[in-house]
Amino acid sequence: MKLSILRVFTIIIALLLRFTTGYAGVALQQDSMQWKAGVAKIDITPENPIWLAGYGGRDHPSERVRHPIWIKALALEDLSGEQVVLITADLLAMPKGLSDQIRSGLKERHGLEKSQIIINSSHTHSGPVLENSLSDIYPMDPEQKQRVSRYSKDLVANMFQLVAAALASLQPAHLFVENGVTRFQVNRRNNAENSLLRQTELRGPNDYAVPVIKVANAAGEILAIAFGYACHPTVLGDYAISGDYPGFAQLELEKNYPGAVALFFQGAGADQNPLPRRTVFLAQQYGKSLAAAVERVLSETMRALAPRIQTAYSEIDLALTAPPGMETLTTFISTASGYQKRWASRMKEERSKGLETIKTYPFPIQVWKLGDQSIITLGGETVVGYAVELKKIFGQQLFVMGYSNDVMAYIPTATILREGGYEGASSQMVYGLPSTWASNIEIDILHECIRLAGQVGVPRLEASLIPD
Repeated sequence: MKLSILRVFTIIIALLLRFTTGYAGVALQQDSMQWKAGVAKIDITPENPIWLAGYGGRDHPSERVRHPIWIKALALEDLSGEQVVLITADLLAMPKGLSDQIRSGLKERHGLEKSQIIINSSHTHSGPVLENSLSDIYPMDPEQKQRVSRYSKDLVANMFQLVAAALASLQPAHLFVENGVTRFQVNRRNNAENSLLRQTELRGPNDYAVPVIKVANAAGEILAIAFGYACHPTVLGDYAISGDYPGFAQLELEKNYPGAVALFFQGAGADQNPLPRRTVFLAQQYGKSLAAAVERVLSETMRALAPRIQTAYSEIDLALTAPPGMETLTTFISTASGYQKRWASRMKEERSKGLETIKTYPFPIQVWKLGDQSIITLGGETVVGYAVELKKIFGQQLFVMGYSNDVMAYIPTATILREGGYEGASSQMVYGLPSTWASNIEIDILHECIRLAGQVGVPRLEASLIPD
């Protein structure tokens, strides 16, 4: 049978496309192979009973270990020799004092600037208290305070050892990224926990994305799996040390991918809870659900990243409202109890001594661009509205991390600040701040994200309504 000229032309075009596509794929694989990656992990499970962080209602130290907790590091180096390090920790939050100490030490040892280091805490409420973090809410005796101080000092030393080991293990690698999805987070401001079983639908906002970074060696074997989710690790609230659902997710992935290190990073999950909760089996279920979402992504086609690193970092002064006066504090102390009374008493004592009350706080914002994958990190307990808005500006493939580099307070959106409630009005007492954030907090943060993203060439969507 004779082929028509049109048919012959179509076959030739198809063959050319197949050849050029295959060549481009090979070129991409070779290009992505110019990455170097190193990974390390250190067990930071306390050897002795220690006060656990996150809940003001606990009245004694830990009783046992449900599973070990870890700090982990993924070091990356691009074709030009530029390096970055992602550090993840099974801890509630990294306070400014410890974070600054760790990052200044890494600059001295390895020449890494703040822009090149991410320290992200999982926010597990079943990890140890750290020094100078939420100190008003823990009724610790002097011995327990000393134990926390020693643990914090050891943590800093372990961080230095961790990063040194990750950098020492750098080897040729491929990097791949993609977003998965899982849906056990529930917006706690819009869905009452005690009536959840009677609801026929959940109200948002939410962000169900599961960002995944796969690191493979020259043989294609997985070295590291960095993954995230935006949800409080508050399934458990007893006296057993654990990483909560992120801990179980990491255990599941490391079991299913022998030899790989799984690193969990917390997203903008400050107003998201895993519901229902309060049992070990639910923590395991959510951990397995998250791990399954990651495994699905790893099993399908992921986007390869070209070996180029770009970073930007700044700390902007977020304004606080005027603090309460002495008369207001006196009245509050007479009716308050627990950590709220301790906060007000400390505030009154500091004021009577003439100590100056802070009016602003240096808030850390960071942008990484790995190949064409953009990552934005924000300090504090960032609510999900920030991830929603940033993805409107930069696209749904954006990775957003909260709880990074310094966790000083809840970071509400302008809407939540107006509405009040725990995240908007009273949580500043938990963190020891003198007052709530000023009303321009959200626009200041978003504008700085846009400015930093512009420095490293992160493209904006044309439909974005927020001006430069």
